[in-house]
Formats: sequence, structure tokens, C-alpha cells
Amino acid sequence: MAGGNEWSMKALKEVWKRAENSLCADCGKPDPDWASSTLGVFICLSCSGIHRNIPSISKVKSLKMDYWDDAQVQFLAKHGNAVTKAIYEAHIPIYYYQPTYNDCQVLREQWIRAKYERKEFTEPGKQLPYSDGVKEGILWKRGRDNGQFLPRKFLLSEREGCLKYFTKQDAKEPKINVKIDVINATFQPEKTGKPNGLQITYLKDNKTRNIFVYHESGKEVVDWFNAIRSVQFHYLKVAFPIASDNEIKNRLTRNFLKEGYMEKTGPKQREAFKKRWFTLDHRRLMYFKDPLDAFAKGEVFVGSGENGYSVQKGLPSGTQGNFSWHYGITIVTPDREYLFTCETETDQLDWIRAFTSIINQAMTPQEYAIEAYFKFKS
Repeated sequence: MAGGNEWSMKALKEVWKRAENSLCADCGKPDPDWASSTLGVFICLSCSGIHRNIPSISKVKSLKMDYWDDAQVQFLAKHGNAVTKAIYEAHIPIYYYQPTYNDCQVLREQWIRAKYERKEFTEPGKQLPYSDGVKEGILWKRGRDNGQFLPRKFLLSEREGCLKYFTKQDAKEPKINVKIDVINATFQPEKTGKPNGLQITYLKDNKTRNIFVYHESGKEVVDWFNAIRSVQFHYLKVAFPIASDNEIKNRLTRNFLKEGYMEKTGPKQREAFKKRWFTLDHRRLMYFKDPLDAFAKGEVFVGSGENGYSVQKGLPSGTQGNFSWHYGITIVTPDREYLFTCETETDQLDWIRAFTSIINQAMTPQEYAIEAYFKFKS
């Protein structure tokens, strides 16, 4: 810890060691070693970079390397994460997605700007751009066949309980009209190649359909994301009137448990293994030829251990299919075994952990219905 008199250095250490300041005020990352001398919060290195981009609101300094004068230390001591959060996070809508350090840059930046720059959560009942129950505007959508991003008009309506998009501004009929309760949305900057890229998925004939959109404005695309969550929340409140707010919140948009490449073989287990992109969306394991495909080439239902599902490290002895990756995984279901290979042992262990987390969970009545559909389809 650089500079300052002995009292300041001792006082700064004491404030820093408070339990409330042990996690980043913005993303929850443990052991933050930066702070805002104007807001009084303790933050991590990554969030400090975002704060640095709004210098009119926040001045950030390293707790280890920078000089802190007496007045600044006293300011930190009077505030800290608990006091500052009580001000800037006083009235967050329950459906608003609060990102963690695992989330992408645009989500974390807009969360920080919403709190401190726009002060969206300081007053009760404040009109917010994602709380109206309706949102209309242009998003750039990736073409299913040509891969080009083109501007499309989107309309989200709580009254109609749906999301629509139109191929032309003046089109009377939408290209799609999707019920809000079958929609998921997740940020995908790496997959789309767009910093503000958003993947919207929905069920069509019990198959998952993907569309990929983005907007140049980080605020606009995050507003769309939270508007979807807002409409979903209010729709589900009506559909499930006895459910608690937290139960409904847990049914809103979700991040995929894991994505990445694996190789797979067919049901006879004698075919050559083919490289595919896999997405584990809770109990649906989908595989695609390309990460940006609109539809999966196939899906595997991953049930619970008490219903005969398990995951095993390695492949069965005598596996005949040719494979170039040598870290195998076997998913056992009541009907058959699914064989996969991973490029590295790290990938293998990460996938096994993801599958195990699902298999260890009891199935809901809705998931039994999905399992029955998968069995009927096969």
C-alpha cells in the first residue's frame, strides 16, 4: 500500500477488511483491491476499468499501489459497499438481471452505468425503459442462410404475451410470433463476434430455434434483455398466481450451463466421430454443425440419476468408431449410451461436472413430460 501517513494506512486497512467489502460491490468477485474515492465502494480490477470510463461519476484508485489521503480514507470509512448499495440499489426490479464477474462486458458495464450514472434504482416506482410492458425497435438480426446481419423491427408486448419480428419496417405480418414463456435470451459476444451479441432461443414444435441479434448501443441491447425478463415475469405472475416472486424470478432467462466442441458418434457406435458444437441448456444437450446454426442437428435429454441417467469418464471398451480426440465421456440413459470425446482433459472434466450437476437434480413434472416427448420421438 503506497504513500499516506501511518494513521491513513492503518485506517484504510481496517475499512478494507470489513466483511461487507470482501466482495466487489458490482460483480461480487472476491478480494477486491480497488476502490472508488467518489462513490465509496470497493471493486475488482475489471469493474475498476468500467468505472474509469465514467470519470464524472467515479474516481478509482488501487488500494495497494495508490496514495490515499486522510479525507479519502474517511470517506471510504463512512461509506463502503453496504452503505453505497443501500443508496444505489435500493429499488432494483426483481426481474432485472444483476450480472456477476462471470458475465460479459456489456452486461457488467450497463449494470454499473444504470446504478451510478443513470441512477435507475434510487427511487421507488421510477419509469424505466424496460418496464413499460412493451418495447419496439430495430435490432440487427443474423440471416439464417446467408449469415449477414440485417436490421429488423422487433416488437415485445406484455399484453399479447409475445415477441415478434418483421422483415420490413412497414410489414403487416411478423416473420415470427413467439409466446413469451418459451423464450430464453443469453449474451453471446464470442459466438456472434459482436460485443453486444444476444442469442434468443425459443421452442418451436418442441425443438429449440436460435436467432442471433445485436445492437451497436450496449444500453439498448441490455434494455431489450431486461424488457424480455420484465414481460416474462409479469406473464408468469398471472399464469402462476400462488408462486412467490423468487420462484418466478428463477424461471426467467438463464445462461447455458456449458457450450463447446466435442466429437460424437451415432447410435450404432461404429460410425466415425464427428466434431460438433454442443450446448447444454439444463436438461437439453443440443448439438450443431456450426455454433450459429438456427436449429440443432439433434438433442439428448439428460435426466436424473434416480431415473437411470449417469455420466461416466471414458468410452466403453471396444468402441469401434474412429475418433481424433481421446478424452471420452459416456452418458448412460435408460434407452442407450451416448459417446463423446473431448480435445483436452480439462474440457472432459468440465463437461462431466456440468452433466453431473444436472443428473444429481430431481426432475420436475414438466421435465417428465419433456422426457416422454424425447422417448416418443426416438
